[in-house]
Amino acid sequence: MARKSFSSPVIFPAVLAVSFALLLFATHVVSAHDYRDALRKCILFFEGQRSGKLPPDQHLKWRRDSALLDGSTAGVDLTGGYYDAGDNVKFGFPMAFTTTLLAWSIIDFGRNMGPELKNAVKAVRWSTDYLLKATSKPGVVYVQVGDAYSDHSCWERPEDMDTLRTVYKIDNAHPGSDVAGETAAALAAASIVFKSRDPAYSRFLLNRAFRVFNFADNHRGAYSSSLDAAVCPFYCDVNGYQDELLWAAAWLHKASRRRGYREYIVKNEVVLRAGDTINEFGWDNKHAGINVLISKEVLMGKAEYFESFKQNADGFICSLLPGISDPQVQYSPGGLIFKPGGSNMQHVTSLSFLLLAYSNYLSHANRVVRCGERSASPDLLKQLAKRQVNYILGDNPLGMSYMVGYGSHFPRRIHHRGSSLPSVATHPGRIGCKAGSPYFLSPSPNPNLLVGAVVGGPNVSDAFPDSRPYFQESEPTTYINAPLVGVLAFFSAHP
Repeated sequence: MARKSFSSPVIFPAVLAVSFALLLFATHVVSAHDYRDALRKCILFFEGQRSGKLPPDQHLKWRRDSALLDGSTAGVDLTGGYYDAGDNVKFGFPMAFTTTLLAWSIIDFGRNMGPELKNAVKAVRWSTDYLLKATSKPGVVYVQVGDAYSDHSCWERPEDMDTLRTVYKIDNAHPGSDVAGETAAALAAASIVFKSRDPAYSRFLLNRAFRVFNFADNHRGAYSSSLDAAVCPFYCDVNGYQDELLWAAAWLHKASRRRGYREYIVKNEVVLRAGDTINEFGWDNKHAGINVLISKEVLMGKAEYFESFKQNADGFICSLLPGISDPQVQYSPGGLIFKPGGSNMQHVTSLSFLLLAYSNYLSHANRVVRCGERSASPDLLKQLAKRQVNYILGDNPLGMSYMVGYGSHFPRRIHHRGSSLPSVATHPGRIGCKAGSPYFLSPSPNPNLLVGAVVGGPNVSDAFPDSRPYFQESEPTTYINAPLVGVLAFFSAHP
């Protein structure tokens, strides 16, 4: 089903003006959570999204090899990578963002991951190996495998799929600075992850990131203009490509420490609209992430020339504080961050990640954020992030964990083809395109647990229909889980 991009703010009358007390100490029972278990499952989820030939150490055994001919119609190997959500399409834009956030989770919180660190690193490499294939030809980025309309008309396992595996690309004549910029950011961020673990691979990733960024910057344009019929309305670039160029430059600067990227950021701050929509962060809009990432250098006392980014980051933090009126950030009656547009947990996890990352940067600098007459300490930001995580794990009006397999009460009918259809082991025969429809419509629980999957989540009133057709609420995505990996790692070490 279509994922939602960021939309203009809508005020919902059902949303309450939540006070600090309600947000942090909600009236429902607060449980002691096993964050380490949640972290393990959060990372395990990515195994369920794997495309291609699965490795011998695959833990989710109900999945099998799939899409082994991807790219063959274009004469290129595009096997591997991740399916973005509950369908069988490989969308490059959200996959790259997922990779960047997984890498950032390891960079900032890897020291808190314990034995799960190796699995988080494997999750990054599964994606970067694919992104290297997708960028193997200079001046070309393969940005999608699979016709989304063909795929969405069927309900079938990835192991069975016979829908169109059309290959879509951007090139000099058909630019896509947004997806190319995000891909460069992902490769650069991952190069940091592998710098000491596999230096040769790290250098290869960084050199490829340089090349892909130059392509994105020299051939500017939105990929949804070049590939509108293929990528819209699924992952349309509504926000524009300018933020991805700044985002990529920020990661290239962090990874390489080359002065040229610092100068690019300073020179293009206004042109590329760094101060726009400062409280948005997700696969389409990178503004809050840019500001938080760059602000670390300011807070470390190393980069006064980036001061305006810190001011933007402070503004982002203030916009999230309960009780401060901001039409783009609302809270449900139960205390969950809510933004209109569907798949709300993507906002919850990504904004919680930024809250936690910024709180750490502030702590090291012994600073607080001033919000008018109020101030936000690093501890407060951690409390706000923890409140969101606890809501996901079950401290909410329904007492439901929105992570599959965590706790005893979690979604059983998630919008996910592989999870909802019998596994190949139990049903070796092929299940065709329309033969899967009865499983989609069935009220029965999914036969295969996609352990660790976090679904789109409840609506603005904290209500949740545990039903496959309600895809905005019941569909998991890789970019919901990716930032949550870092957040859970922190709280597993600091409960």
